Amino acid sequence: MAFEHYVYSGTEKLRRGFTTGTCAALAAKAAALALLTGEEQASVSLMTPAGLEVDVELSRMELGESRATCGVLKDAGDDYDVTNGTEVISTVALIERGVEIDGGHGVGRVTKPGLDQPVGNAAINSGPRKMIAGEVMAVAEDLGYTGGFSVLVEIPDGAELAAKTFNPHIGIEGGISVLGTSGIVEPRSLKALMDSLEVEIHACAASGSKRLIVTPGNYGENFLATMGLPEGIPTVKCANFIGNTLDCIAREGFEEVLLVGHIGKMVKVAGGIMDTHSKVADCRCEIFAAHAAYCGASQEAIARIFDAATSDACLDILEECGLKEPVIERVIDAIQSRLEHRVDGAYGIGCVVFTNRTGSLGMSDEAKVLVENWRERA
Repeated sequence: MAFEHYVYSGTEKLRRGFTTGTCAALAAKAAALALLTGEEQASVSLMTPAGLEVDVELSRMELGESRATCGVLKDAGDDYDVTNGTEVISTVALIERGVEIDGGHGVGRVTKPGLDQPVGNAAINSGPRKMIAGEVMAVAEDLGYTGGFSVLVEIPDGAELAAKTFNPHIGIEGGISVLGTSGIVEPRSLKALMDSLEVEIHACAASGSKRLIVTPGNYGENFLATMGLPEGIPTVKCANFIGNTLDCIAREGFEEVLLVGHIGKMVKVAGGIMDTHSKVADCRCEIFAAHAAYCGASQEAIARIFDAATSDACLDILEECGLKEPVIERVIDAIQSRLEHRVDGAYGIGCVVFTNRTGSLGMSDEAKVLVENWRERA
C-alpha cells in the first residue's frame, strides 16, 4: 500500500513519506491489537499528527502468549533519507499500568546532555513516544483493556545506518534515532526546494511589501508568534539556505529584512556558514568555544564546550561559568556582521536569536531598530 500523498516544489511532483516514529507507532499498534485479540494482523493504519493517514502491510508478525512483535518498513517518499526501506520493529507486552517505551537493538542511546531525551534513555524522541503511547492506549480503550503496555522498539540495521548520520558526533551511540514531530517526511529535493523558495520570495515582493521576515523553519515560525510583531509582514522559511535566500531577497528589491533563528543554526552563521545543513558544516561547539575563550573561559570550560552535544548544552556550560550573556552578545554581533557582509548594502538586515528551551536570547542593534520602527508604523 503505497503512501500516495504529494507536494509540488516548483513544477516537480514529490511524494511524501512517513517517519521512523510513525513506523514504530504503527508496529506497536498492530502488536497491541494482536496481543489483546489473539489474532495475527496483516496490516495496520493510523492518523498522523499532520492529519494524513498511513496504511501499511506489516513486514513481520509474531504472536506469542505474553508478547507480540510487528514490523513496518520505512517509506521516506522522495526524500533523501538513509533510513528509507529499513524495518522498524515494536514488541509489545502487557504490564499493570501506563506505557513504558524503550529502545533495543539498532536504536541509539543518549550519552550526552542537551538532547530531546535525558542521558541513558533510548533516542526515541518525545513526538514518537507520544504517538506510540497514544496508539496502544487507543487500542486498549477500544477493546476494554484497563492495564498498560511495555513497548520495545528495534531497528535491525540501525547500528550500520547510524554511521551515515550525525548521531555519533552529538552523543547518540549504538544506533539511529526514532524521530518525527508531524509523523510525515516532507521530500527534500534541494534544487526544487530552492526553486520553490525563490518563487515564494518573488510572490512576497510582487505583493508590494518592502519588508520581509526570514526564518529557517517551524521553530522560528512558532517563536515569531511570541514577538508581538505587526501583522501583514510576509514570512518565508528558508530551511538551511540562508545565504542563497539573502541573495534572492536582494534581487527582489526588499528594503528591510529580519532573520529570526534558533541558536543551533544561527551560531553557524556567526562563523560565516551560510548553508547550515550538518552535512555541509557544523562548527557550533568550535564557535562557542572561540567566543568563550575570548571572554575569559577556563581551559576546562572550553574543553567541555568542545565536547557538548548541542547548542543548548553549550549554553548550560556558559551559564555555569557566568559567561552566557557576554558570549551570546559576541555571537549575535558576529552573526550581524556576517549578514551585512553577505547582503553588501542591498537592504537593511537584523537578526534575532532564540532557543526553544528558554526563549529569546537576544537581537542585534539593527534588529531592535527594525522591530521598533515596524511597531511604530503599525
